[in-house]
Amino acid sequence: MSVNPQYLSGNEIRKTFLDFYAQRGHQVLPSASLVPEDPTVLLTIAGMLPFKPIFLGQRTPEFKRATTSQKCIRTNDIENVGRTKRHHTFFEMLGNFSFGDYFKEQAIAWGWELVTKVFNLPPEHLVVSVFREDDEAFAIWRDKIGVLEARIKRLGEDDNFWNSGPTGPCGPCSEFYYDFHPERGDDSIDLEDDTRFIEFYNLVFMQYNRDASGNLTPLANKNIDTGMGLERMAQILQGVPNNYETDLVFPIIKKAAEIAGIDYTKVDEETKVSLKVIGDHIRSIVHMIADEIRASNVGRGYVLRRLIRRAVRHGRLVGIQGEFTTQVAEVAIALSEEAYPNLRQREAAIKAELQREESRFLKTLERGEELLEEIIAEVKSQGKTQISGESAFTLYDTYGFPVELTSEIAAENNLTVDEEGFEVEMEKQKQRGRDAHETIDLTVQGSLDQLAEHIHVTEFLGYTQSAATSKVEVLLVGGVSQEEAEAGTEVQIVLDQTPFYAESGGQIGDRGYISGDGVLVTIHDVKKESDFFVHFGRIERGTLRVGDEVLAQIDPACRRRVQANHTATHLLQAALKKVVDEGISQAGSLVSFDRLRFDFNCPRPVTPEELQQVEEVINLWIGEAHSAKVEILPLAEAKARGAVAMFGEKYGEQVRVIDFPGVSMELCGGTHVSNTSEIGVFKIISESGVASGVRRIEAVSGAAILEYLNVRDKVVKDLSDRFKVKPEELPDRITILQNELKTAQKELETLKSQLAIAKSDSLLDKVEVVGEFKILVAKMEDVDPESLKTVAERLLQKLGNGAVVLGSVPEADKVSLVAAFSSEVNQKGLQAGKFVGAIAKICGGGGGGRPNLAQAGGRDASKLPEALETAKAELLKVVSG
Repeated sequence: MSVNPQYLSGNEIRKTFLDFYAQRGHQVLPSASLVPEDPTVLLTIAGMLPFKPIFLGQRTPEFKRATTSQKCIRTNDIENVGRTKRHHTFFEMLGNFSFGDYFKEQAIAWGWELVTKVFNLPPEHLVVSVFREDDEAFAIWRDKIGVLEARIKRLGEDDNFWNSGPTGPCGPCSEFYYDFHPERGDDSIDLEDDTRFIEFYNLVFMQYNRDASGNLTPLANKNIDTGMGLERMAQILQGVPNNYETDLVFPIIKKAAEIAGIDYTKVDEETKVSLKVIGDHIRSIVHMIADEIRASNVGRGYVLRRLIRRAVRHGRLVGIQGEFTTQVAEVAIALSEEAYPNLRQREAAIKAELQREESRFLKTLERGEELLEEIIAEVKSQGKTQISGESAFTLYDTYGFPVELTSEIAAENNLTVDEEGFEVEMEKQKQRGRDAHETIDLTVQGSLDQLAEHIHVTEFLGYTQSAATSKVEVLLVGGVSQEEAEAGTEVQIVLDQTPFYAESGGQIGDRGYISGDGVLVTIHDVKKESDFFVHFGRIERGTLRVGDEVLAQIDPACRRRVQANHTATHLLQAALKKVVDEGISQAGSLVSFDRLRFDFNCPRPVTPEELQQVEEVINLWIGEAHSAKVEILPLAEAKARGAVAMFGEKYGEQVRVIDFPGVSMELCGGTHVSNTSEIGVFKIISESGVASGVRRIEAVSGAAILEYLNVRDKVVKDLSDRFKVKPEELPDRITILQNELKTAQKELETLKSQLAIAKSDSLLDKVEVVGEFKILVAKMEDVDPESLKTVAERLLQKLGNGAVVLGSVPEADKVSLVAAFSSEVNQKGLQAGKFVGAIAKICGGGGGGRPNLAQAGGRDASKLPEALETAKAELLKVVSG
C-alpha cells in the first residue's frame, strides 16, 4: 500500500473533521449516548440516529447545520470482528448534516475539499460511487469536481440508496472509496475488492418521500446526512494494513499481548484475531458502561455481557489465565478520554463492572468448558459433526454457558451446533414460563381492532375526577362484542371517558363501580389496549347495553392506597440514588393497593445499614410534607431539567412530569399524592436479587403498613406461645434449636454413612472379574447421595483395577447414581462423568463429573434396574474388548 503524505492521529482526524465543518457554519454537537431515545433500536447504531426525528419531520431542528463525532455500536457482524480488516462492534462516525439548508452540490464540493485539500489524499487514489439513476450527482462529480468518468461508478439500490424504512424520507447516496493500488488502472475497478478499495465517506442526499405504493415524491426540504468512519480514515492516513493497527485500537491490543506474554508481530493469525477481538470489544465495553449500561440477561445489558464474555474467552485463547480486562480498559479509557471525558469520570464504575463480570464468567467458563470438552469428544467419537441443540441448551441453561461461545468453540473443532434444536429447547423453556403465568385474552384486542373505526378512543379523566358520567361504547363477553349482557355475566367494557386508571407503568388498574338505570357492575381491573381503556368486571344486577349512559366511579380508598405506593416508589428510587449509588436506574416496578415492588440495576446487595438509611430518608421526606408539582413539558426540556426517565419506555414529544422539588422528579403517567405527608409512613419488607445485576425491594406504605404489622404481630405472638418465651427472647431460642437440629442432622448423616459402609461389604460377592478388571454394579437401599459416593470410593479401593456403579432411591421420585473408575478403565475410553450421565437419562435425569468419579440423579425410580443393567452390560463390553 502507498504511504499517504500526511499522518494524523485518530484524535487529530476527529478534530480536523469537526473544525472543517464548524468553519462552514455547522454547530458542533457532542456525541449522543449509546442508549438511544429511539425505541426501535437497542443501541445507537449510526451517526444519524440522534437526528432521525428531524429527518422524519417529527422534530424542528435548532440548527440548520450540524457536525458530530458519534460513538456507535453494532453487533450484527460480530463473528467478523478481528477476521476482516475493518469490522468492529464499536466505531466512531464523523458526520455533517444539513436540515433543509445546503444540498447535493455543496455537500459533494465540501467532501472533496476536505478529503483532498485538508486530509491530502491524492485524487488519483480516489474513486466515487453514485446511485445508478442519480444523473445529477454523476454530473457534479464529472463536470464540477473533475473526477474522471472511469472513476465514477454507478451502483444499485442496495449500495447507494438510503431509506429509514419501507415508507418515509429516502434518497440516493454517493460514496468515497480509497484506492490502495491505482497502478492497476481504471479498467478493472471492482469496488467489492476490499484488498484494493475501502469505502470511508458516505454522502446521503435525502430528497424523496416514499409512500405505501412505493411512489417517490420530492421533499419540500431536502437534507444531507453523511458519515465518515474514523477508524477507516485512520487506517488510510496512518498507512497500516487494517483498522486494528491504528492508534485508536492498537495500544489496547498491545497491552493485551503484553499481559499474555506474547509479541503481536510474531504470533499466528488466529492469535492475532483473538487480540483484535479484545481490542475491539474493550472499546465497546468501556463506552457502554460509561453510558450507564450494566450487564444483564436482557436487551442492551445482554449485549454488554456478551462482549465482556467474548473478550474474556479470547483472553484465555491467547494464554491469559487470570483477570485482565480492567488493565486493558485503562488503556482504552486513556485513548478516548480527550473526546469522551465521561470515560475517566466513570472509570471506577467501568472497572468494578468489568471485574465483577469477568470473575463470574471465569467460573462459568471453567465449568462449561469441561462439560463442552466431554460433549465434543463424544460427538467426534460417534463420527458426528454436530453438537445437539439439547446439549447446547443444557450448557446454556444449567451452566450459564452462552450458545454463541458453544458455536465458536465447536467451529474451532470443525463442528457445528444444531441451532434449530437449541431454539426448540429454548421455546420449551419459555412455554413453561408462560404456562406458569396468567395470560390475557387476546380476543379482546382482536374485537377492539375490528370496532376501532366506529368508536372514539377513551378520554382519561382520572387525574382530576373520581367519578364521571360516561357512555358505553363497547360491551364484550369473553372477548366477543355483544349488544347487551345480564346479571351474573363477566364483561369487558369500553367507555367514551373514564376516571379509572388503566394498568401501565407498573401501576395496577383501578377498582370501582359502573352504575346506571337498574344496573350495577363491579370493576376489578382496567387494562389499556391501544388507546382504549377496557374495564373488566361483573354485572351484579340489571342489564347493561351498548349506548347506555352510566356513572363510572372509582373506589377512593383503593386509589388513595395506590397513589401513596406510587409516590413512595418515586421516593425510593431517589433515596437509593442518594444513599447507595447515583447510577442506580429502574429495571421494573409494581404498584398495587397493598404493596410496592421496585426492581433496579445494582451490581451488589444493598446492605442492611443502607436499607435502614433509605427508609429513614424516605420517612424524613414524608414528614417534611413536600407538595407535588405536575407539569406537561416537551420531552427535551423535561430531560434537561433532570427528570428521570425509564430506559425502554416510549415517550411522546409531550411528557407528564411528577416533581417533588428537591426530592424527586420523574416522567410518569401514574396517579400520585398531592403532598408526601399523605403517604403517612414507609417500610421496607425485603431486598433480594432477581437477576444478575438486578435487585428488588418490596415495601409498604400508608394504610397497608397497619395490615403488615398486624400479620407480623400475630406471627410473633404465636411463636412466643409455642416456645414459651417472651417476644424479645425468640431469636436466642430459635438459634439454640437450630444448633441442636444441625448437631442431630450431622449425627444422623454419620450413622447413615456408617450403616451404608457396613452394608457395602456384602456387595463384594457380586463382583465380576473380566481379565484384569473387576466390575461391580449394584443397587443399595435407602442410601443418600453423599453416602453412596463414599461407599463407591471405598469399594473401588478394595477392587483396585476396576469400576463400581451404584444406584439408590433415597426418597420417593428421586434416583441417585454414582460411578467410580480406576485409571486403567479410563484408558479403555470410559469416563465416569460421561458414563453416569448417559445412564441417568434412562431414569429421566442427568449429571456428570470427573473421569474417575461422578454422580448423577434421576426422577423415575422404576427405571433404576434397567439403568443398572445397561451400565453393567456397557462396562463388560468395553473392558472385555
